[in-house]
Amino acid sequence: MNLPLMPKATAVWLIENTTLTFDQIAVFCGLHPLEVKGIADGEVAIGIAGENPINREQLTKEEIKRCEANEDARLLLSTQAQSHIKIFDKKKKTAHYTPIAKRQDKPDAVSWFIRYYPTVTDQQIVKLIGTTKSTINAIKARTHWNMNNIKPRDPVLLGLCSQTDLDKLLEKAKAQIAEEAPQE
Repeated sequence: MNLPLMPKATAVWLIENTTLTFDQIAVFCGLHPLEVKGIADGEVAIGIAGENPINREQLTKEEIKRCEANEDARLLLSTQAQSHIKIFDKKKKTAHYTPIAKRQDKPDAVSWFIRYYPTVTDQQIVKLIGTTKSTINAIKARTHWNMNNIKPRDPVLLGLCSQTDLDKLLEKAKAQIAEEAPQE
């Protein structure tokens, strides 16, 4: 659900300037109905100036009138506000954090890929489990400093990735092999 930029300030304005129900305001602002009641009673959001959602192009006067006429109706963000939100909703992918206790398991997962799925590229392994190319190359060349203790183990069971991410990766690898295979 898309919410207004400043929910409490918007709720203050809606309480002061409309006849909307607490539930309607709460749903639109992403607040609890009791919190909206507290704002109306002057117990919550003390000192917060009301923010007009019409001026911010989050709501239209027609939308407010429509909901004032029907207590069961829910306020909807304007299409202009929704288009702005869609631009900002795209999350940037961040680096995957692996706890210190699980970092020692990464070579086992790399070994598992090398043994059971040799068609998966090094870059795909790096991206999925967060290891380095030098670690992969050392395990392939059997020159890793801890090579005697490395056992091929499933990265999902080790907690380094989810089963769905692994399945997606294996599907991609399978598709790449089918693409590269000579067609007769």
